[in-house]
Amino acid sequence: MKIKDVTNYIEELAPLAYAEDFDNVGLLVGDYNTTITGVLVTLDTLEETVDQAIDEKCNLIVSFHPIIFGGLKKLNGKNYVERIVIKAIQNNIAIYATHTALDNSFSGVSAKMCSVLGLQNKQVLIPQKETIKKLVTYVPINHADTVRKALFNTGAGGIGNYSNCSFNTQGTGTYKGNEASNPTLGEKGVLHQEQETQIAITYAKHLEIKVLKSLFESHPYEEVAYEITTLENTNQHIGIGMIGELPTPMNSTDFLKYVKKQMNTACIRHSVPLSKNIQKVAVLGGSGSFGISAAMSKNADAYITADFKYHEFYKAEGKILITDIGHYESEQFTKNLLVDYLQEKFCNFAIILSNKSTNPIYYS
Repeated sequence: MKIKDVTNYIEELAPLAYAEDFDNVGLLVGDYNTTITGVLVTLDTLEETVDQAIDEKCNLIVSFHPIIFGGLKKLNGKNYVERIVIKAIQNNIAIYATHTALDNSFSGVSAKMCSVLGLQNKQVLIPQKETIKKLVTYVPINHADTVRKALFNTGAGGIGNYSNCSFNTQGTGTYKGNEASNPTLGEKGVLHQEQETQIAITYAKHLEIKVLKSLFESHPYEEVAYEITTLENTNQHIGIGMIGELPTPMNSTDFLKYVKKQMNTACIRHSVPLSKNIQKVAVLGGSGSFGISAAMSKNADAYITADFKYHEFYKAEGKILITDIGHYESEQFTKNLLVDYLQEKFCNFAIILSNKSTNPIYYS
């Protein structure tokens, strides 16, 4: 097993194509072709994290947060980031980060929060834009089924809970090859008419390389005619944050006690308690103050996230209960999610959960 086998599997859960533009995700340190000896999963990569990886004989650290976020101009150990990278390289330990790629996954950070809180009927809170592509191609009628099946096998044609979706129109295609051409149907230098099927199919943007490879391999023509457009349709399964429902409504006091217990947090900063019961709850791991308008527009009774500034609590306006549970606390179960996911696939080397807290914030 190589590092790339593990990272490819992680990217089925959290494709890097959906990471935010500002982020730095993927393999930050190391070589994809290195043979795996073990994987240590953590929320943050610190010096003690690398020490644990050494002790546990793990040569891949899978971290939620990227240790290298901005550019590194020097590596001389003058700050904690440089020291961590140097120690990892000296000990042949690779570091991989998922961060906002996992934030935007339907089964990622916010989904884990929903699970811990027992929320039902979950939906994406803020769908990511421009994640759906549309392919239109033209195929001889007798080859249309072969090309369609090849495209479906890549995952193209998936819409929500449906697969193998396409639209097909028959018509007449024309072409005339030059002297260098080698037409599959017709003769070079002669205008040819062919009864063709126009296949229109949508796909998630991270599948584009596979979709085009499949198209070119399955299509009979020497030159494949195709069009790709980016759609503005809302993607139901890609985006940050989630909204769901508690099985039983709670008043604000009971809700805050419940959240504090389930999310294992020392304290909660929150807006004024509501007079109404709480059932519809929005969640977003990490710094999520930007999501309050989305939570309110979807009629959430409460919003659980972190890193609100003083004046942002006013935005609740008595309509929603804002709960700031802490950045680390909102994401702490992410490493459990990754361990469980990896253990389902790999059993021939150790997948170890780092139990050391990497929370830099303390409460007194």
